[in-house]
This record gives sequence, C-alpha cells and structure tokens, in this order.
Amino acid sequence: MGREDESIEQAVASRRERLLALRAAQELSGAPEPEPQPESEPEPEPNDNEDQDQQESLSMKFRNYVPHDKHLQEGKLAPAVLPKFEDPVAAAPPPEAEAKEDPFLNIAPKKPNWDLRRDVQKKLDKIEKRTQKALYELMEEQEKQKLLAEGDDTNGTED
Repeated sequence: MGREDESIEQAVASRRERLLALRAAQELSGAPEPEPQPESEPEPEPNDNEDQDQQESLSMKFRNYVPHDKHLQEGKLAPAVLPKFEDPVAAAPPPEAEAKEDPFLNIAPKKPNWDLRRDVQKKLDKIEKRTQKALYELMEEQEKQKLLAEGDDTNGTED
C-alpha cells in the first residue's frame, strides 16, 4: 500500500509541475489564461436583449430544407448548380487512320494449339535431336554402301 501511495503522490507532484510550467509559458507568450470556473457559482441568466442579439447574430442557412417558419425562410439558399459535364473522350473525333478491328480477335490466341505445343516442347526437342542423329546415321550408311558398290564395280572391271 505504501508504494502505491508514493507513486500516486509522485504522479500528482509531476502533474502540478507541468501545470505550473504551462501557466508560465502562457504568461510569457501573452496569451490570456483561461480561468477555471467553479461549479458552485451559477451562470448568470441571459437577458431578453441578449437573446435577441444572439438570434440576430445566428443566421441559419437552408440549402436542402424548406422551413415552415416565415422568419427562417429568408435564410433559404438556392440549390447548388453543377457544371455541365463534358466528356473529353466523346468530344474528340475518332482517328480515321486506324483500321477498325474486332477487339475479340486480339484476345484469342493466333494458333489454337499453342498451349499443347508449350507443354510438349521439351519432348519435341529431344525427339528432333534423335531424328537428326538417326538421319545422319542413315546418310552415312548410304554413303558407305555407295562407296562399297562403286569399289566393287571398280574392282570387278579391273580383273
């Protein structure tokens, strides 16, 4: 309990110091210090002259409401006028140089099987290499057979 009382007392003391510093700063800046009014003092009741002055100083303006009281109808404002909207896109004529194309043609892919080709491209590349290698081997065999056939022909004629 003693520690809590000490911490509360410290908080009160620090708050008092801050308030004193704020008051001193207000006095130095020349700003009037607001005086706290005790709750026990009743506020003075306004006179009838003060009520009339306040009503005259308060001018109510109605933009979207039509008051029933004739005194308040004087404060009715005219509704706000919106400027005419001009669409800059519609105002500009379309360029005639552009060829009119169907916009849906650009959406669809050029080739309908592009996704299939993409998926099997690696396999196609492997097969293409094997095909080229096989064609090369076949060409070499044909060359050897031609050379052998020519060699047999040349050997047979010399005998």
